[in-house]
Amino acid sequence: MTFHAAAVLLVHLVLAGVGLWLLVIDARTHRLPNRIVLPTLGALIVLVIVEALATGEAGRMLRALLGGLALGAFYAAMHLGSRRGMGGGDVKLAAVIGLVLAWHGWWTLLLGAAAAFILGALFAIVLMLLRRANRSTRIAFGPWMILGAALAIAGT
Repeated sequence: MTFHAAAVLLVHLVLAGVGLWLLVIDARTHRLPNRIVLPTLGALIVLVIVEALATGEAGRMLRALLGGLALGAFYAAMHLGSRRGMGGGDVKLAAVIGLVLAWHGWWTLLLGAAAAFILGALFAIVLMLLRRANRSTRIAFGPWMILGAALAIAGT
């Protein structure tokens, strides 16, 4: 295993741990704390820049940064369009997830973003069928964002 491959594996393991931590917090509290999400975003930006300098792969860095910006902007538009829908934590988490997914490729970004909505919708439908939720029930979306991203990365 090359040093680069080991570093990528280590970063993904750390991200899995952070993702699991955020998944539990959001499921319990409907909050994605800035003290976790923002440092994660900052560290990832630094990592993709360092990786680009070390490998000469500026294209992957640019794609990752654009992916984080694009997914973050998409979630920001949803947040602004419906204050009762996406929360601000979801917007910031979307930037983190977009950066990581786009680092893997545009297809991975699209797959992970779509998977979050499909998983969240299926969960909501099951809750409604079980009469444990209705159309106005608030459901934490961060866990579905994280699981969708994990599935997209695992599938690539």
